[in-house]
Amino acid sequence: MISSAEDQIEMLQRHLEIFQHVLSSEPIGIVKLSKKSGHAKHKVRYSLRILEDADLIIPTNDGATTTDEKSKFVTETNSRIEELKDRFGAMKIGE
Repeated sequence: MISSAEDQIEMLQRHLEIFQHVLSSEPIGIVKLSKKSGHAKHKVRYSLRILEDADLIIPTNDGATTTDEKSKFVTETNSRIEELKDRFGAMKIGE
């Protein structure tokens, strides 16, 4: 049960890391993202597809760039992560 949640968190963490690299270095391509992040190209490509489907990035000839949705996404995501931290902190099992 926990392993599945850990896998999902790791994937989300990778997507957010790739998004952060695009934010700080746009436009940026898959090869450079792979080198900066240390993730395999196929994993970077998948994260970029997820980010594009969420309307957070767009592909260009020079590499991925962010959309106008980035500021709203950053604000909402940071808020939701704080809420999740609180929920996870309350999920401890007592003896």
